[in-house]
Amino acid sequence: METIELGVALRDKTGKGSARELRRQGKVPAVLYGAQRTTISIAVDDKEFETKVGVVEGTHLIRLTSPIAELGGRLVLVKEVQRHPVSRQLLHTDLYEVDVTAKIKLRVPLHFIGRAEGVELGGILQPIRREIEVFCLPTEIPDYIEIDVSALGIHDAVHISDLTPPAGVEIPYDTDEALVTVLPPVVEEVKVAAEPEAVEGAAPAAPAADAAAKPEAPKTTP
Repeated sequence: METIELGVALRDKTGKGSARELRRQGKVPAVLYGAQRTTISIAVDDKEFETKVGVVEGTHLIRLTSPIAELGGRLVLVKEVQRHPVSRQLLHTDLYEVDVTAKIKLRVPLHFIGRAEGVELGGILQPIRREIEVFCLPTEIPDYIEIDVSALGIHDAVHISDLTPPAGVEIPYDTDEALVTVLPPVVEEVKVAAEPEAVEGAAPAAPAADAAAKPEAPKTTP
């Protein structure tokens, strides 16, 4: 797994006013914390974060770079990202320092590859989960877990127990949930119009041709 490098700086002011001023300068307020660390207020460059971290899938290990010895070289994971609900502008991020010798739990994406046999027969591939929890060292976080769906027929499914994780990665679970399945084809119902019920005692309706009035024959003079 590739380690991303991200520049950070200390933030000497906090509060909404300071955060707005930072954003006007192209910076984003952030916090750095960890199990053995006091929380530190920091700032990251908006464009650098978006081009290095915001575009990647899944969870990646990040090495902080800074002229300040207290910050440089720290290995962190992005724990939370806050964005504006409309513009999607980055507003704040939390960075969690990890111990590279201790395993952690986190979620990684699932990638479905191949074309299922059931899809060839008209079925529909239905992913049930898009991510899965793994347990591994921070340096062994997989970019994603791959699932080959080629052999799936209609009503077949891949469960958590069917997965083969990469070396050094465990997939803990309590319930062996289905991750992807193939649904049967959707058959549209054809509705047949019901014939009108006959009313008891009523004369049957005459055929359309008989119901039309026939012209009278011309009268002849004797």
